[in-house]
Amino acid sequence: MSFKEQYWKYSLIIIIIALGIVLFIEFIPFLGGILGAFTIYILLRKQMLFLVVKKGFKKNRVALLLLAEAVLCFLIPLFFVVWLLVNKLQHLNLDTASLLRTAEHIADLIRIKTGYNLFDKKNIDMVLGLLPNIGQVLVGSLSGFAVNMVTLLFVLFFMLIGGKEMENYVYDLLPFNDREKRNVLNEINVIVRSNAIGIPLLGIIQGLIALIAYLIFGVPSALLFCVLTCVATIIPVVGTALVWVPLVIYLFLTGEWGNAIGLLAYSLIIITNIDNLIRFVLQKKIADTHPLITIFGVIIGLSLFGFMGIIFGPLLISVFILCVDIFKKEYIEEGVSADNEIFPDEVVPGDGQVKDEE
Repeated sequence: MSFKEQYWKYSLIIIIIALGIVLFIEFIPFLGGILGAFTIYILLRKQMLFLVVKKGFKKNRVALLLLAEAVLCFLIPLFFVVWLLVNKLQHLNLDTASLLRTAEHIADLIRIKTGYNLFDKKNIDMVLGLLPNIGQVLVGSLSGFAVNMVTLLFVLFFMLIGGKEMENYVYDLLPFNDREKRNVLNEINVIVRSNAIGIPLLGIIQGLIALIAYLIFGVPSALLFCVLTCVATIIPVVGTALVWVPLVIYLFLTGEWGNAIGLLAYSLIIITNIDNLIRFVLQKKIADTHPLITIFGVIIGLSLFGFMGIIFGPLLISVFILCVDIFKKEYIEEGVSADNEIFPDEVVPGDGQVKDEE
């Protein structure tokens, strides 16, 4: 390769990387919609190929049909959850006098025990200063959610239209041989499908189990907290405790000791154990994913990708491990003798080494 050809090659690589970084930064606000479209495409691609290739239907009509299916099965339930939360919060009827008396009682106890005054003017000013910011975050989240839903539908339609041509283009760009490409794509397919199906299923099961307790022990707005429990299941380790722990505290503070103890026992014995059991069973059953990959993947994914991180966080870790494994097999194991071991069962005595005792 001549100097001029090398110059062209590496200049093109630099241009691609620079423009790619700029475009990625600009697309960050729409990242949730793009990743959502990719997820739904993987779930619908077999239907698309069947209707277009086997049945001979036109791509445009099939794409519109599957788009309607996505709206009906994915987006309408999601919009229902958001609408329910907003509607409940708008019509939330709190006994402010009772809550204020409880807050004052707690503040008095803290002041007596520690000497710290919660109702100090500085603390009140700080809380009042945070309220406008909270409102701005909520409005921004709702508007961002609407924009990403529109982006999802738009991108998904063209992904369905592109179909096989798009997949072949991506396949050719992957820096692996054919066998490794199939392994990587299969890993992506399995992880995305398992999380896209398993996590909502886990949330629904957990929400219904928690709803039983909320109804039995007199939790106000039980349906609202059922939905919040469904959403909380996406957060590993703590999960549903983010919902039922404040509810137990609320019942204690309002003097409903029996209901508080009952909800606490039900949550610790049933909700928590079933959460862990179902989570790991679903992951092992659908994708055979190690629990640590799921836990750390969701933690990392939520900070990187937002809500879609529950799917693409574990995927990121799985693909990283797969790439490391490919590198090990292709470039390390070729020159390593089978006799080379980190912890040999037996070492030859003589050079300051001790033979293992039988």
